[in-house]
Amino acid sequence: MKLYTINTGFFKLDGGAMHGVVPKSLWQRFNPADENNMCNWAMRCLLIDTGDKRILIDNGMGNKQDDKFFGFYYLNGNDSLEKSLNQLGYTADDITDNWLTHLHFDHCGGGIKWNKNHDGFEPVFKNAKYHTHEKQWQWALHPNAREKASFLKENLLPMKECGHLHFLEKGSDLYPQFSFELVYGHTEAMMLPKIQVGDKTLLYMADLCPSVAHLRIAWVMGYDVRPLDTMHERERILNDAADNGYILFFEHDAVNECCTVKKTEKGVVVNEIFTLQEAGLS
Repeated sequence: MKLYTINTGFFKLDGGAMHGVVPKSLWQRFNPADENNMCNWAMRCLLIDTGDKRILIDNGMGNKQDDKFFGFYYLNGNDSLEKSLNQLGYTADDITDNWLTHLHFDHCGGGIKWNKNHDGFEPVFKNAKYHTHEKQWQWALHPNAREKASFLKENLLPMKECGHLHFLEKGSDLYPQFSFELVYGHTEAMMLPKIQVGDKTLLYMADLCPSVAHLRIAWVMGYDVRPLDTMHERERILNDAADNGYILFFEHDAVNECCTVKKTEKGVVVNEIFTLQEAGLS
């Protein structure tokens, strides 16, 4: 089994929204804001090649939205889903499974594209199943007012209409070395993939801890629907990660790809920061 980082580009979000009640004087040390208080964030996905499967975790936001949409989110950088796959010798047709941690547009928008006639949508991964959690699917189809702008029907309905949608009940449904942590603070039933590779375990953090800075228990995003639940989930999962030496993989950190954590008198903190390649997983 080999794991590869798939960079799909960067986008910008308001620094205050991403750090919640944390003062700017603290968070700007980790991700400085521009003149509009916007910070740049990665959309870093994970490709797992098991030999018989090519499993992609999340897929970025894609490029099918209009100029008004991208005027809010400032897609930038030289990376894209297609380019990153091609650089590793893969194409979208090689993907057999696309695991979606949750269905916010920056995690699932890259899986659907305009068709050739530009009058409808089709899957980017024509040979893949698109895996999500049934509770998250229903939540996304009937969104609350807070999350409505993050759940876009053009990203969701084509997965079902083309017959590629599948609901995961446990990670081993997809592959024996897979499991997941199910969390509810950020959104309903977000799945954090946990992947066993030899004697190492990698935990994909998605939006539970979008960056290294968010390892701090109280640094909760303004986007989270249940912030106190996020704090409790972080505490539980980070303590487990420290006890078991998990490698944490960050989807949105603009600089840092992976880390391990350790326990201290002040709580769980970063131990070592490194890349997948440096960890010997790719």
